Amino acid sequence: MSDATAGPAWSGGWAGPGIAELQARWGAPYRWLVTLAAMIGTVATILSATIVNVALPQVMGAFGIGQDHAQLIATAFLAAVTATMLLNGWLVDSFGCRLTYAAAIAMFVAGSIVSGSAPNEGVLIAGRVLQGAAAGMVQPLGMQIIFQVFPADRRGSAMGLYAVGVVMAPALGPTLGGVIVDEFGWRAVFFLGVPFALLGLVLGLVFLPGPTRDGARRRFDGPGFALLVVALLALLTGLASGQREGWSSDRVVVELCVAATATVGFVLWELRTDTPMLNPRLFAVRGFACSAAVGVVYGAALFGSTYLAPLFVQTIQGYTATRAGLLLMPAGLAMVLVFPIAGRIADRVPPFGPIGVGLVLFGISAWLMTGIGTDTAFWTLALWILVGRIGFGLAMPSMNAGALRALPPRWVGQGSGAVNFARQFGGALGVNLLSILLERRTQLHAQALTATQDGHGATREVLQEVERLLAQDGIADGMRQAMAHEYLGQMLLSQASMLAFRDTFLAVALICVLALVPVAIMRRRPVG
Repeated sequence: MSDATAGPAWSGGWAGPGIAELQARWGAPYRWLVTLAAMIGTVATILSATIVNVALPQVMGAFGIGQDHAQLIATAFLAAVTATMLLNGWLVDSFGCRLTYAAAIAMFVAGSIVSGSAPNEGVLIAGRVLQGAAAGMVQPLGMQIIFQVFPADRRGSAMGLYAVGVVMAPALGPTLGGVIVDEFGWRAVFFLGVPFALLGLVLGLVFLPGPTRDGARRRFDGPGFALLVVALLALLTGLASGQREGWSSDRVVVELCVAATATVGFVLWELRTDTPMLNPRLFAVRGFACSAAVGVVYGAALFGSTYLAPLFVQTIQGYTATRAGLLLMPAGLAMVLVFPIAGRIADRVPPFGPIGVGLVLFGISAWLMTGIGTDTAFWTLALWILVGRIGFGLAMPSMNAGALRALPPRWVGQGSGAVNFARQFGGALGVNLLSILLERRTQLHAQALTATQDGHGATREVLQEVERLLAQDGIADGMRQAMAHEYLGQMLLSQASMLAFRDTFLAVALICVLALVPVAIMRRRPVG
């Protein structure tokens, strides 16, 4: 085969034909066919990021685990995405879009099978790591393909179509997941993306091109990647262990020290290597650093609230998984409508404006959620969540555009990966920290509520009434008192959990307010 685009060493064969040959073979429709192929695989992997949230209460019940273990099912995916997303550039440069995509989809299918058939939470978390690693490799491919096959004057419309497809996945994911959990059980949610992934694999092998570079393969930043993985793994494991074993325990201290050491080592190595995976010098550019900081907050707020909301309505209000998924659907659809408008705004308005307005809206949404209770109506909750998602949709294009505009042209490629890295890292960290906060506040509220019950007249009346009802049901006298106290304990724990959810949403609101500081710095004109 001949390929005008790729170098002779990479033309055809196992690597696949280049873009020029594929365009000649398929003609004008090729641009849209290759975009569709990349989008289907991306949708399959993104679907897995949010669909599991509505299944968490059932997973916790099946394996007998608490919040500290359950949140790892979400954060393991996000952490793996964070790590492998930075690998994408080297993989595509070395092996081409076709093989990178095929390997990632194969890994995703394997991770889905492992997750869906997991006998315990450890295997389930390992499966989620595989899924997340695949998602991190696949997600940047769509934008790369569009920039390769579309002329500059048509990239906007192609990106708009691609973005709608990508945003629809997390919008519909929780709803589809809820229906599947209620009808087929929690294991089935991990298999939902497999048919889409396999379809994307077939299309990818047909339409995606091989490598387009000439010359020697770029050196892989092995030490940097190893240090990054160690830092992420040690940090998230240390945070998860802290709540179970105490923050001053030897294990937690060692894990957090390893995370800090690996992070410092990663930064120092990336500063000295010729082929950095993540160039720390990017963050010396004020506009980029501020956008990245806001990206961390948005990631934490978005993924954290998406984790918390379904958990609250299922554990406190008794929603089914389907109803919990439907709660997030209006907000997701609103994002689909907002994104194209926000993209146009990003081209015409300085980035600090839409980003600031978006943060305020997300903060208002989180603050409204501090008023949640057992009797909060479905549509009230859906509206509160919708306000925040409109804010996110408004800010996202300006955040990305503002970050890249601040960089010199030679750093734009790395900057794109870095700002996505910041958002994904914020998501993994946010879910972890908010889960820890939720558990700690639940314990504190439970202790405070229990202390108020001793000798309380109303408490005695409740216990006596419960014992009377149990007696009517024929419960033996020796068991009635214990069962009444158990019922009271469950009531207090439910109340403590509700108060803890309020505190956790308040924390989300506060970090949105704090993120206005880098937005204000973005507004300042550079001196000189």
